Amino acid sequence: MSSMLYTKEYQHFVERLKRARMLAKLTQQEAAKHLKKRQTYISKCEQGERRIDVLELKKFAHLYKKPLAYFLP
Repeated sequence: MSSMLYTKEYQHFVERLKRARMLAKLTQQEAAKHLKKRQTYISKCEQGERRIDVLELKKFAHLYKKPLAYFLP
């Protein structure tokens, strides 16, 4: 587990982020392509090594077809 996971809430968030991608049936590579990012960006976000801001979360939510509230504890 990454040292960036300061709280249980953030741990919950990254778990939901990964789960949403998997439910959308996308690989990290496919998600990255849609978001015009590298696969390592998706990986780091899902591992909690890279914090994402609300605007980035909005893009993830749109791609994964989830409401923003899905990612919150």
